Amino acid sequence: MMLADLGASVIKVERPGVGDETRSWGPPYDDRGEATYFQAVNRNKRSIVLDLKDPADQAQARALAERADVLVENFRPGLLDDFGLGYDALRAANPGLVYCSITGFGRRAGADLPGYDLLVQALGGLMSITGAADAEPQKVGVALVDILAGLFATTGILAALRHRDRGGEGQRVELNLLSALLGGLVNQASSYTIADVVPARMGNAHPSISPYELYATADGHLVLAVGNDRQFAALCDVLGAGELARDPHFDTNPHRVEHRHALREQLEPRLRERPADEWAERLRRARVPAGMVNDIGQAVALASELGLEPVVEIAREAGGNVRLVRNPIALSATPASYRTAPPTLPNERQQVEW
Repeated sequence: MMLADLGASVIKVERPGVGDETRSWGPPYDDRGEATYFQAVNRNKRSIVLDLKDPADQAQARALAERADVLVENFRPGLLDDFGLGYDALRAANPGLVYCSITGFGRRAGADLPGYDLLVQALGGLMSITGAADAEPQKVGVALVDILAGLFATTGILAALRHRDRGGEGQRVELNLLSALLGGLVNQASSYTIADVVPARMGNAHPSISPYELYATADGHLVLAVGNDRQFAALCDVLGAGELARDPHFDTNPHRVEHRHALREQLEPRLRERPADEWAERLRRARVPAGMVNDIGQAVALASELGLEPVVEIAREAGGNVRLVRNPIALSATPASYRTAPPTLPNERQQVEW
C-alpha cells in the first residue's frame, strides 16, 4: 500500500472464494460488513482472484510477473518454485524484476516455521521487554512486527529500483519477520550485542533516560519524556522544586537513571497535587515534553487540531466513502494519492488488462 500511495499500479492476487485472510478478521466491520482490518492496508490496489494450482491461472500470474517492475510474495519458501513463479524462473524472463520475498524466519533452517506477528513478538524478544516488571510478558497493541517488515521491504524495494535505474538489473529483496524485529529493537538490542546486558521489562520506564515514563496526577496519568538536563530543570521549576535540579543525585541524566526510584518518590507527590491537563499545559509552556494518554479517537482529534489532516476519505465504486489514516510521508513534488478504496473480492476469475 505504501508503494501504491506513492503512485505504483498494484495488483493484489487473492484466492478464489475467500481471498486475503484478513478479509475475515473481525469484528469490527464497516456498514457493509467488511472487516476494517483488511481495509487498513489495501487502498489503491486492484484485486484479482487466481488459483495458483490451476495451470491456466499460473500462466496468467506468470504473464503479470513478466511485465511487472516489482513482485511481492509471502508464501512458504520454495512454494512458488513449484508453480513456475520462483525468483530464478521469473528473473530469466524479466531480468529487471525486483522480487521481494517476506517470510517468517528466512529460507534456511526456519523455512518451515509459521510467521505470525504474535509468535515473532514472543520469539524475537519484544514481549520480554514489554509490560510491567512484575507482570506477564505483553505483546504490543498493534501488529508491529508485520508493520516493521513491510516498511523495511518498502525501503529494500525502492533501493533495488534505484539500482535498476542505473543498470537495468533487478534483484531479489528478502525480509523475514524475526530479522525485522531484531532490527527494530535498536538500543535494546545493542545493550546485549555491545554490553552483554539482557534488557528486561520495566513497564513504562526507559532503561537509559529518566524521568521518561508515566506518572499519576490528581485525576489521571501524565507522561514525562524528559530528554536532557535543561528540560529537567524546567520541570523542577514548574513543580516548585528547583532544588532537585541541583541535587547531585539528579543533576545529570546518568545520575537520574541511577536514582530513578528516588526521583519518582520526589516527583509523583508533587504531580498528584494538580490534574493532568493542567500539568500538561504548564509543562508545554515551559518546553518540557509532557502529555496525557490519549485513546485513538483523541489521538486522531489531536492530529486534526494540529493541522495534520490525519484522515482521508476515499470514494467507493458502489457508493459511499471509506475513511482511512493518511499516508504519513509528505512529498512536495509527488505527494501520496488516494485513488481507489480497498477492493471488494471479485466473484470470478478474469483476464487482467494492465
